[in-house]
Amino acid sequence: MHEYQHEQVRIERGARSGVTIIVAIHSTALGPAIGGCRLWRYPGWRDALTDALRLSAGMTVKNATAGLDLGGGKAVIALPEGATLDGRERRDVLHDVGELVESFGGRYATGPDVGTGPDDMAVIGERTGHLFCRPESLGGSGDSSSHTADGVLAALAATTVHLDGGDPARHADLDGRRITVVGLGHVGERLARTLAAAGARLAVTDIDPARRALAAELGARWLEPGRAWTEETDVLVPAALGGALTHALVPELRCRAIVGPANNQLADEEVADRLHRRGVHWVPDYLAGAGGVIYAVARELRGTGHEEAAARVRGIGDTTAALLHAAARDGISPHLSALRRVRDRLAAARRAAAPGTTPPRTQTTSASTLVKP
Repeated sequence: MHEYQHEQVRIERGARSGVTIIVAIHSTALGPAIGGCRLWRYPGWRDALTDALRLSAGMTVKNATAGLDLGGGKAVIALPEGATLDGRERRDVLHDVGELVESFGGRYATGPDVGTGPDDMAVIGERTGHLFCRPESLGGSGDSSSHTADGVLAALAATTVHLDGGDPARHADLDGRRITVVGLGHVGERLARTLAAAGARLAVTDIDPARRALAAELGARWLEPGRAWTEETDVLVPAALGGALTHALVPELRCRAIVGPANNQLADEEVADRLHRRGVHWVPDYLAGAGGVIYAVARELRGTGHEEAAARVRGIGDTTAALLHAAARDGISPHLSALRRVRDRLAAARRAAAPGTTPPRTQTTSASTLVKP
């Protein structure tokens, strides 16, 4: 859903840090926009802007698909290539981010993303209250990786039911199921441990050969990274970097379904249709990996308790089941089915809005601080 008609985009140089900071608000049709704060190195500010536009549009899709009454946004801290930040410099740029987020008056709230974590949210929180995933010691929801993994497991369980013809008697029965986990970071390791405990016939891989010790501990087969994608399995679980599902890979796949938390798994949008034609059920990553944001939003932005927030994460299973059913009924890919549902939700929200209250669908910048080429 690459619709880059953003409501608002601001590009500024941090008053303290001098670092380029971008906040892109894609949509607030369903509610205030949320999205992580990414700290990354870019060849130039235009590359960072492209990333912010793409990621914020993706957050609209993610939040709407997950059933959240929230829109999509993103913050990007654009460091020059090769740049590093010492402790003071990092604090300065995070304070700059906090003040920029605060300037939106609640239309955008931020959280961790690539390059940032809960401790960084604590620093940003010294300048704004519009954020989530602060450390638990400060009353936040902390590291989201465990909740992300729980959401993936719920999606995986629903997918296996679908593979079995929708028989609820086999719900969450992973005993003997062949599952391959690609990537053993925080989320991937938690998934692997849970799947092994559930009796899955587990195969794992990671680009770090030291992770082979985890495979031995779990009694899982270790696969070389290049081989794992084409290994015969029931469910492939991408839990590493995105972009791995390419046109060239699709014909080589020997799995029935793909369900994982890795972001931006598709090399491009057409791969989803190719997977569908091949008979591989791809549960969109923006649904399977939504557990972390669902939990954090419930706890920190909605004020719910742990049990209710955890139940909402498990609800990813019901959403996945409904999505797979609708896609099968309509003869389309789950990705296309999800995008149709997102567009319907956004259109309904805009129709329901009182005349004159829908934000303008234009891109704007803060002219006084626009970064020059």
